[in-house]
Amino acid sequence: MQKKPVLEVEHLSFSIGKEHHILRDISFSINQGDFIVLSGKNGAGKSILMRCLKGLLQPDAGSITIDGEDLTGRPKKRNRSIGLVFQDADTQLVGQTVERDILFGLENLNIPPKERTVRMQQVIRLLGLAPLLHQRPRTLSGGERRRLAIAGVLVMQPHVIMLDEPFANLDYPGIVQVLESLVELKKQGTTILVATHEIEKLLAYADSMLLLDAGRVVTQGPPQQVLEIVEEFGVRRPRFHGKPIPVGDLTWLN
Repeated sequence: MQKKPVLEVEHLSFSIGKEHHILRDISFSINQGDFIVLSGKNGAGKSILMRCLKGLLQPDAGSITIDGEDLTGRPKKRNRSIGLVFQDADTQLVGQTVERDILFGLENLNIPPKERTVRMQQVIRLLGLAPLLHQRPRTLSGGERRRLAIAGVLVMQPHVIMLDEPFANLDYPGIVQVLESLVELKKQGTTILVATHEIEKLLAYADSMLLLDAGRVVTQGPPQQVLEIVEEFGVRRPRFHGKPIPVGDLTWLN
């Protein structure tokens, strides 16, 4: 069965002032349940693109369609439809305990208590957070805090969940925790867009790779195909003893 596009971006542009163009004529699509890796060198526009999709920034031109509905001019609805875990995920932790943090967004939307509990139980099982429910977020490890930030986004049931450099500032155990969570989300059919230059950690799980350079889409396609050209655009291709590592081996999980 052919997959259905859940996010369609056409001719999107964004600039600061009249001369500082950040995103230029960007077009791509993401299908329901896909795991997409967004890559490009620093300054390529990955974070700004995610903020435009989320509704935190408003594009100058182009369209953003989510689940068949044009939401270009409706940033608040984009904000609800697309979840974003920031690079500094700690800024998203607001509750006194893990449980209160996960419930925070649902309470703000006046979701009925019974549904809140059901949703929370689903995400804590999925992300392995049950033993941490009564701990304070600031006492958690880096990987646990990142997983908590993912839970706070996931419990809102967005159409797409985006993560901006999810491995930043994490040690090896933290990276493994986050990566295991992403793999589990993929198995559950969650639509995921991950912006990272650390492609060696997770590219094995990607359905597609989207490459940005200077605010433009260079290409979107199968990871093996895109890997052939990434070094031309400042992205390091993972190698072992000088030889390219096969896509299927690009993971930090055993």
